[in-house]
Amino acid sequence: MAPATRDILLQTERIEEAASFYERHFGLTRFMVEPDMIGLEAGGFRLFLDRAPAYGPVLEFLVDDLEETKGALVAAGARIDAEDPSIPRCYVTDAFGLTYNIAERRGS
Repeated sequence: MAPATRDILLQTERIEEAASFYERHFGLTRFMVEPDMIGLEAGGFRLFLDRAPAYGPVLEFLVDDLEETKGALVAAGARIDAEDPSIPRCYVTDAFGLTYNIAERRGS
């Protein structure tokens, strides 16, 4: 089973405005601030605001073998939307419309 992280990524060009919105209306607090990413603690999950064109909310799952998991997901009707082998991770949209980041679990 691939455990989910408690991270949700939201891509927007307006990360500062978005962070202020979630802080003001939901009481989230910043735990990370970088030029192109802000991390907000929500208790049950962490919301990461990434400065990029809007992609929609992205969940994250950790897997032992990224290549094997990608192959199985594509065979099951998912599509690979974007990849970054340097991390390694990829964005996947499954046949039901859910988009998530699949990241390879690093040494345990």
